[in-house]
Amino acid sequence: MSANKETLGRTVGVVLAVCLVCSIVVSSAAVGLRSLQQSNAAVDKKTNILTAAGLYEAGMSKAAVKERYEARVEEKFVDLATGEYVENPVAGTGKPFDMYGKLAKDPNTSVKVEGNVGFSRRSAVANVFHIKAEDGSISRIILPVHGSGLWDLMYGFLAVSSDGNTIEELVYYQHKETPGLGGEIQNPAWMAKWNGKKIFDNGEVAIKVKKQAGSDNPYAVDALSGATLTSNGVSNTLQYWAGENGFGPYLERQSWKS
Repeated sequence: MSANKETLGRTVGVVLAVCLVCSIVVSSAAVGLRSLQQSNAAVDKKTNILTAAGLYEAGMSKAAVKERYEARVEEKFVDLATGEYVENPVAGTGKPFDMYGKLAKDPNTSVKVEGNVGFSRRSAVANVFHIKAEDGSISRIILPVHGSGLWDLMYGFLAVSSDGNTIEELVYYQHKETPGLGGEIQNPAWMAKWNGKKIFDNGEVAIKVKKQAGSDNPYAVDALSGATLTSNGVSNTLQYWAGENGFGPYLERQSWKS
């Protein structure tokens, strides 16, 4: 009997020891790879911004992405309530600005959201990205946008020309929509339909996604076939972020021209 107990005890001890070693290895790997993961995430973000800016070329190396981003992109911070530029709210903390993280959850740095957009609070400050032309002028403004899709929130970048009204690109980079249906928001053919569309009509947000919009409609893009909820989500997202509770005050001020 004692031999059996000793054998069981040894077995349990070995299992616990193996689990401990494995947990230490996994934890060490996670910590060791964290900086690499953060670096890759930063490059992915810059790649998506350059795509929205029309400056990304297929096959660009990480070094080339960083170089072009630093040469042509300037990050600014906007108080959404006034449309005015402000200082980076996390400057000096050593942390990157994230309008979707703690800033959007803390009542001291966020505001309550009304409407069918899929999130209840948003950061009071948002980052925008100025795209500089060769002569130093601002050719595009990249606005981060997000809103509900069929399954979860969808995240993207809206590129607007220097007139504050004409859409240059709409690039979605993170979503959980169904491949072949809602996932077509990343189909280049559908993305191309946004180019040249107008956001405002006589000062009111007019851009939308609707069935059989037709290419001649300056304020609408054809809905995705079989993906009504995703299409509605894109409409709601753009109408919110271009409106008075989103980037509307900023776009109206057109302060980047001064």
